Amino acid sequence: MASVFTNPTSTYFPVNRKLGNCGIKRCHIKATLRVEKPLEELYKVRVERNVPTERLAELRVSEWSVWKTGKCRLPWDWQVDQFVYIEEGEVRVVPEGSKKFMQFKAGDLVRYPKWFEADLWFNGPYQERYSFRAYGDDF
Repeated sequence: MASVFTNPTSTYFPVNRKLGNCGIKRCHIKATLRVEKPLEELYKVRVERNVPTERLAELRVSEWSVWKTGKCRLPWDWQVDQFVYIEEGEVRVVPEGSKKFMQFKAGDLVRYPKWFEADLWFNGPYQERYSFRAYGDDF
């Protein structure tokens, strides 16, 4: 009799054939499914892509401070929540301790959470508008 597995992260595929000399006609092969959450979800970074002009007006993005840079790497940690609207270029965000990255580009509205730490990689000209937010302010 085949054993019964109860691991909810695994799926079992029935195989209807005789396996070698074991005499078992129906066996189950265990295939483990690995479900990974997106980094944005793991680190609570929120992003809206291709933000419409109405949304930008609602948030008064044109009144936010401007920050520019060129090609560089910048280690950063957020002491408060921060909204960023990327006007030009793109950034790769590598959370501290991670080998994976998030990528944001012009037209994205990103909210970085308080206490988040990451290396920011800029491959060329980059410009953003930013606004710091108190805990609980939503967008």
